[in-house]
Amino acid sequence: MTITAGAPPTHNTPTDLALGFLTGGVIGASLTAFIGGCIVERAPLIVTGLVLPAVCGLVFFLATLPRRAREAAVVPRTALAVIEDLEAVGGETSDVPVRFELSVAPDDAPAFRVEIRQDVNLVELPDYRPRGVVVVEYPPDRPWKVRIVKRPTPQWEERAAGARLDSAPGPTMTSDPPAGCAGGLLTLLGLLLGAVAVLLLFRVDLFGPDESSASPRPSVSSSSSSTTTVTSATGTVTLGPGQSMLDKGELRKAVESLTQGGDKRRALTVVVQDRLLTVVFSPTGVKTAGFDPRSLPYDRVSSLVEQARTTLGVDSPQSWQLTADGVTGSLTLRVTVTGDGGTGTLEADGRGKVQRHSGS
Repeated sequence: MTITAGAPPTHNTPTDLALGFLTGGVIGASLTAFIGGCIVERAPLIVTGLVLPAVCGLVFFLATLPRRAREAAVVPRTALAVIEDLEAVGGETSDVPVRFELSVAPDDAPAFRVEIRQDVNLVELPDYRPRGVVVVEYPPDRPWKVRIVKRPTPQWEERAAGARLDSAPGPTMTSDPPAGCAGGLLTLLGLLLGAVAVLLLFRVDLFGPDESSASPRPSVSSSSSSTTTVTSATGTVTLGPGQSMLDKGELRKAVESLTQGGDKRRALTVVVQDRLLTVVFSPTGVKTAGFDPRSLPYDRVSSLVEQARTTLGVDSPQSWQLTADGVTGSLTLRVTVTGDGGTGTLEADGRGKVQRHSGS
């Protein structure tokens, strides 16, 4: 029988283009965060670079799970196809990858042209030749995913033996359609934007405070007991001799001196040492990053430092440092104690509850 070819079915690629853009953004952001974190020795950046691809991969898997379940439930359509061209494209095993160009002629739809790759056993390779008719299967909603049926039913095998098919005119679809130039450009754009986003969010950690001539001079105030310095990116409070941030109310007073006057800026990092407080503020205009430095659990700081000094196995502890970090979302407190016996670290949540500790 003769089947006349019609216009080939097409498939849209907006989703593929969007996925390429997002993939480029994730790659650019994760690589920039990881490399930058390694250079400036910032753990949050390194963790962000490692966790971001895994999180995005998990989100993509969960988001596409319903679609893949629907696709798996679709009954494939069987049709006849004529081999327009074939070429073995490599392989050193008994199964050889072969590129097929087929004209597929469904019984109830226009014929179309498609190019696929399928492994064929060396013994069976002579059975496939140009102008030969084969039986194929494909999902009705994704006709470019054609596969040659190697063992068709007797009815279809009989139809293929007596069929004469015309070549389908028009463009040839591929089983994995490339996104083309637009897809490559969107992926590159996403990569660049992802890198720029990380550089903007963490520019203080990566490049330090802006010291250009256009930047305002730091505000410095001092008293007999402390010195306070505030810039657009950081704020520091240095206590005088005989004082400590562990003294009752001293840390709270120091933080409030950096956030007075209704300043609602959020902090990326707060570092507390015995006589020094340093706050790295979130960049201006970025409202989601960081945390409110006034939300620190002040009443737990002294006990956390004391617990780190006495329970981490550090002999003769000489110095301590508390780092409050909220870049990754939830507030985390890390107390590091250094002494003759090495270094120990205690980690707590934003309420001051100890989560884990380690010593060396």
